[in-house]
Amino acid sequence: MARRSYGRLIALLASRDRDIGGAEDALADAFAAALRDWPGAGVPGNPEAWLLTVARRRLIDAARRRHTAEEAAAHLRLAAEELDAPDAGSSGEDERLLLMFACAHPAIDPSLRAPLILQTILGFDAAAIASAFLVSPATMGQRLVRAKRKIRDAGIPFQLPDQGELAGRLEAVLDAIYAAFAEGWSDPAVVGGLADDAIWLGRHVASRLPGEAEALGLLSLMLHARARRDARRGADGSYVPLAEQDPARWDGAMIEEAEALLSQASRLPGTGRYQLEAAVQSVHAARRSAGVSDWRAILALYDALLRMTASPVVAVNRAVALAECEGAGAGLAALDALALERRLEAYQPFWAARAELLARARDAAGAGAAYTRAIGLETDPAVRAFLERRRRALAG
Repeated sequence: MARRSYGRLIALLASRDRDIGGAEDALADAFAAALRDWPGAGVPGNPEAWLLTVARRRLIDAARRRHTAEEAAAHLRLAAEELDAPDAGSSGEDERLLLMFACAHPAIDPSLRAPLILQTILGFDAAAIASAFLVSPATMGQRLVRAKRKIRDAGIPFQLPDQGELAGRLEAVLDAIYAAFAEGWSDPAVVGGLADDAIWLGRHVASRLPGEAEALGLLSLMLHARARRDARRGADGSYVPLAEQDPARWDGAMIEEAEALLSQASRLPGTGRYQLEAAVQSVHAARRSAGVSDWRAILALYDALLRMTASPVVAVNRAVALAECEGAGAGLAALDALALERRLEAYQPFWAARAELLARARDAAGAGAAYTRAIGLETDPAVRAFLERRRRALAG
């Protein structure tokens, strides 16, 4: 919920002058004031409205301290508009959606559109974003600052793009939402966390753009994954991989909603990566009734995804599916073909998959080394303990 408030407030504060950096600074000051004042005075009845008012005043104070005629005019405009500005609950949802599309404007470097949305809408810091996009935090931080200045200096409008620009900009919006979901999904013990916030954003976009198949596909994908959250942990908190999960613990109602969304998307023009990834999860979900997963169907979907995206992450998943269909040797050969892909050097699932397939191929030494690499890259204690058990089992 705090992340939803953050994005709503940034969108409202930045909507007039397009100064995202200034809005972030003002909101940070407002949060600091809340930490100072609320413990003694109590939490106000409408915390978002309180934060918005304080942040707006910080913006006015900042403008007052500047001296150019242009900035003085901005100060006067802010002071005048404070009286009739929307409150935190009136148009925040629309403003947030408009800010997302502003961050995805063609003037912004394509590689920065999704990271910029993650920071402005969900409050990610540069380090977390850098980790998700496999670049250094310092580099990501510098690029994000430049992108925000671009929005301000170019006067990029906060509005829905016309139909001709929608497809390209929607892709960045959906990528950012999915990156947020993936980040939140790494901590399944947190109920109502970032993954649920991403689903909430996905619902918002899909409801505003019901004719966009990929928006429906992304929401279906996230719901399919979210439906399995409770099954990912045993009673003792231990990690349970998908192949060993009890389908009876999956959320049937959520799966049905995901299936309906995927079916709705299939009737619309165009097929994109999120629809294909949702289809993969749909095949896994069929294990509830069939008892087994159709790995040939999953492999065919990953083949299509790889042709569409050329993603090394998709290639790793395809290698796992190939191993299920044609044996560990075929899967290992597919992973070996990715050995020169530098982005996979620190990608834990690559090493975990390699370790599992080497173990199936009875290469205990190779599997042990790969498990050690995967364990070193894993941050979730439950997953790390699972990998350590797998490594110990090699000696058995």
